[in-house]
Amino acid sequence: MNPLTGTGKLVRLILRRDRWLLPAWMFWVVVIPLSYVSTYKDLYPTAADRAEYAATSGSNPTFLALYGPLPDVSLGGIVAQRAGFIPIFVGLVSILTVIRHTRTDEQAGRRELLAATVVGRHAQLAAALIVTMTANLVVAVLLGLGLSGQLPAGGAFAIGLGFAVAGCTFAAVAGVAAQLTEYAGSARGLSIAALGGFFLVRLAADTGGDNSGLTWLSWLSPLGWVTLLRPFADERWWVLALAVAFAAAAVAVAVAFSSRRDIGAGILAARLGPADAAPSLSNPIVLAWRLQRSLLLAWTVAMIVLGGVFGGIAQGVGDLLEDNDTLKDMFLRIGGQQGLIDAYLASIMGTVGLVASAYGIQAALRLRTEEQAMHGEYVLATSVSRAKWVASHLLFAAVGPAIALAAAGVTTGLVHGADIGDVGGQVPRILGGAMVQLPAVWTLTGLALALFGILPRLSLAVWGALALFFLLGQLGEAMQLDQALMDLSPFSHTPRIPGGHFSAMPVVWLLAISLALTLVGFVGARRRDIGTA
Repeated sequence: MNPLTGTGKLVRLILRRDRWLLPAWMFWVVVIPLSYVSTYKDLYPTAADRAEYAATSGSNPTFLALYGPLPDVSLGGIVAQRAGFIPIFVGLVSILTVIRHTRTDEQAGRRELLAATVVGRHAQLAAALIVTMTANLVVAVLLGLGLSGQLPAGGAFAIGLGFAVAGCTFAAVAGVAAQLTEYAGSARGLSIAALGGFFLVRLAADTGGDNSGLTWLSWLSPLGWVTLLRPFADERWWVLALAVAFAAAAVAVAVAFSSRRDIGAGILAARLGPADAAPSLSNPIVLAWRLQRSLLLAWTVAMIVLGGVFGGIAQGVGDLLEDNDTLKDMFLRIGGQQGLIDAYLASIMGTVGLVASAYGIQAALRLRTEEQAMHGEYVLATSVSRAKWVASHLLFAAVGPAIALAAAGVTTGLVHGADIGDVGGQVPRILGGAMVQLPAVWTLTGLALALFGILPRLSLAVWGALALFFLLGQLGEAMQLDQALMDLSPFSHTPRIPGGHFSAMPVVWLLAISLALTLVGFVGARRRDIGTA
């Protein structure tokens, strides 16, 4: 049998399953950069305004770290830079899509059922890659067409193709990871770790400066290739060949690995455990710890790294005031340079809260994973009640994000405090800014548990809520969205500290909402059938 037999039908199946999710993320990825054009046209209407942006924000280490270098002192160049964080989101969505339709289906036993029909060995991998990469190329075309109506066509399509570079290369990376491991969570972890590693390589290249000798690192990262395309600045179209070669090589490796492994297994064999379980595993909390500990460790380490990066570039925000009398006068009135740095730190802590929410959701949805794998039935067949089983995982979904937030806050405070010679003063301030995000994080965790309890088949919809809140927080002001829409996000109600005023009422309301959602999840999980919903 041809190893690709049935690929077309599997493509149709994926399109059917993702008929809402796929258009949704494609729509946002196209609309956001389009909204930037009018926004930054109003903010920087003249060549002098854009030159001032290039001399301040455009070359600031903070902006370079988050968005990458400014390719050109023009409206198109500013749009290209400010859209520089979107390729990371595109890469993440591409990873999750490929893993969902390869390793997740295989872990659930669906691939084995398909393999019993007229379906080739590589058909599922090929279908997932075809759909994901095609979606990225469609985004590139739509974005290029949309931007070319307002900006030069060459730069417009370069931005779109930069997004496609990120999406296609990390889709290929996910294809490899899906062959390496036996579990979908491990495959996602490997792929996201690769995304984070390539981001740090790009960050080091862009923030080091021309005199650091690190700019060559951009050539080692697919995210660096996005910036090396240089939209609106004599585009380097040949950089696309690097992405094509990388993706082709990764797909070839994935196919080779797929040929060598058994269905249901991975190239990296799972470590065998002891023949007899430890007596302590009869306790549901200890069992949950065994299942959750790797996730907790991975997220805590990631938050420490993230906190170190954000803390290291915090002082650079003050450089925005150099040679900019308007900004200097404004921030002198609201707290001087320290006011600007505090505003940056408060904003960054909001981003850290969103990241911690992803961990909380993942930890809470472990219940759904255990249910679908029928592991939950084995646990509940013992003397363990449903309430204890749910509570054992909820404990880590609640405490785990708190640990991760604390790690990020302390690391940011230590690095920034060491940079300005005030570790003792900065650590408690920034730690407070991190921990105040916890009620909003718990709101999303409560939503995940509520969906698990009453609508388990829609439990993954909580990821859509997180994506919506992320877009509202990061892009809502730039898109000039109505405040009522912005207020849908729980993170819009958290006090903005350090530097801002702490108000207890929003925190109390968020805690009440998270508690109510959690109770709904508990009641629903106790009343519904396990394994059939």
